[in-house]
Parts: sequence; C-alpha cells; structure tokens
Amino acid sequence: QVQLVESGGDMVQPGGSLRLSCDASGNIGSIYVLGWYRQLPGNQRELVATITNDGNTNYAASVKGRFAISRDNTKNTVYLQMNSLKPEETAYYYCNLKRYPFLDRTFAWGHGIQVTVSS
Repeated sequence: QVQLVESGGDMVQPGGSLRLSCDASGNIGSIYVLGWYRQLPGNQRELVATITNDGNTNYAASVKGRFAISRDNTKNTVYLQMNSLKPEETAYYYCNLKRYPFLDRTFAWGHGIQVTVSS
C-alpha cells in the first residue's frame, strides 16, 4: 500500500515563496510519475507539475518559470518549489502518483495541503 503525505503548506504574501514536500511510503515502483495538482475553491483539480522516475518534468503553462519540481529518490520524496506566488494560486495542493504499467491513471493521492497567498 502506498501513502503520500504532503507538508509545507502555509500562508504567504503575494510574490512570496513556499516549498511543498510529499513523502511517499510503500512500493511506488521503479517506473512512475509523481506530481502535484491543485484545486481552487469551486474548481476541478488541475495539474501543476510532474516528474518521472528518470527526472523528466512537465509543468502547467501558468507556473512555468516560477515553480520547480524535484525529487529525492533516496527518500521517495518529491518537492515543489513555488516562487512569485499569486493570490489566485490559493488552493489545496495534492500529491499524486501514477505507477507502471498504468502511467495514464492515478494510483494514489495524498490528502492535500492548504496554500494561501494573501496580504
């Protein structure tokens, strides 16, 4: 069984930075995609960024150049460094795992963590 636990959520002023962490426990497999999604109030969950087991990254257009996803394979941890945050990015942020052979579908979600961008 895989568990994903997010941490690092907080309130930050517009233009500020936060780093989220997601610790994955259990068997995530050797071929996987770990990612971050967010859900704004009243909206559907949307992709923020993903990273594969071999380090390939993908970002939503709205966060390119401001957010960076990375991983520590020794700890099974994925990070999301968020810079120049905007008020409209206030949301619940979720960690996500897709695992081989079903890399097109979610294997596990974290419980999510609140990020608030406000002055």
